[in-house]
Amino acid sequence: MGPDTIMDGISKEIMSTLKAMAKAKTPEEKLTHSKTVKNLCNSLAVFLDLLDDVPFLDEDEDDIPF
Repeated sequence: MGPDTIMDGISKEIMSTLKAMAKAKTPEEKLTHSKTVKNLCNSLAVFLDLLDDVPFLDEDEDDIPF
């Protein structure tokens, strides 16, 4: 499973959990969904931080770094 697939899956889970939280009736249900969204967002942040550390080549560069 590639990172793009994982990030897409996490994003879809965040959206579905937010929709479920909107339909929740009790504060306990909302709290549970809120904690789930927080954990999913933290997981997504790990991937985004990793992408920030990856050096990308400029399209204008002719040199290949190997």
